[in-house]
Amino acid sequence: MSQLPICYQDIVAAHQRIAAVAHRTPVLSSSTANQLSGAQIFFKCENFQRSGSFKFRGAYNAIAQFTPEQRACGVVSFSSGNHAQGIALSARLLGVPAVIIMPNDAPAIKVAATRGYGAEVVLYDRYNEDREAIGRRLSEQRGLTLIPPYDHPHVMAGQGTLVKELLEEVGDLDVLLVPLGGGGLLSGCATAAQALSPACRVFGVEPQAGNDGQQSLRSGQIMRIDTPVTIADGAQTQQLGQLTFQVIQKRVADILSVEDSDLVEAMKFFASSMKILVEPTGCLGAAAAFSRQLDLQGKKVGVVISGGNVDLSRFAALI
Repeated sequence: MSQLPICYQDIVAAHQRIAAVAHRTPVLSSSTANQLSGAQIFFKCENFQRSGSFKFRGAYNAIAQFTPEQRACGVVSFSSGNHAQGIALSARLLGVPAVIIMPNDAPAIKVAATRGYGAEVVLYDRYNEDREAIGRRLSEQRGLTLIPPYDHPHVMAGQGTLVKELLEEVGDLDVLLVPLGGGGLLSGCATAAQALSPACRVFGVEPQAGNDGQQSLRSGQIMRIDTPVTIADGAQTQQLGQLTFQVIQKRVADILSVEDSDLVEAMKFFASSMKILVEPTGCLGAAAAFSRQLDLQGKKVGVVISGGNVDLSRFAALI
């Protein structure tokens, strides 16, 4: 496995790097969730992470490794919102200028938070413009270091720290369900799970409208799709990353997909039964557990709640 982009030691190093600044988020359980799934479920609640999602982990781990020259020039990234906030906050904490490219239809709460952390926001049309091309252009023009939202070893390793914490707290798992967009979270989590709970089967979960990851894993090659129309804005990626796909192929059992209606039901569950606010993308793993696509009866299951950044008006409209 040494030829893969990240190994467990990268996650250990990332955890040491972020320990003083990142929250060790709570692991919650619910008897109602156990009844709905037939399993014993442990929710790793990254909606309580700084900037409201797991993205802070990978963002800080990446920027913390900048050279003095890179720190002086600044960082540029592109994101629908959570990575944007993670980069912006991390850059502020480390004294690094930040430019974030965000879609013009990103949730207003995410755009406002990114600007609130001090980053410059450049808006683009996600359906007609190429955010990666914009990022490369700004990087060249301004001398900024580009940190993509998922296809970067330091980002991937940072995200894996949350499963390191989860398994240290609850012990071995039978199954781990992880939201999937571009694969940074899934690849990091699968790497940590393989090292700490080798028998655990890891599954990615994505919206049915954007099941490029499912198609890719089952076909053995990266499949690119049009920007999916889904309420899970954090999973509106068009394809997996080159680096993340390498890890997913080796360390992930399968990729599941759920309907937007399943995400709404999961949002209702979290708000009513557990009294927590979870964004649609953050509900992917729970929706898969509740839909019983897998036989989870009697199993010990970890579910990653990836974030809680959703406009309250949007939340109210959905539920």
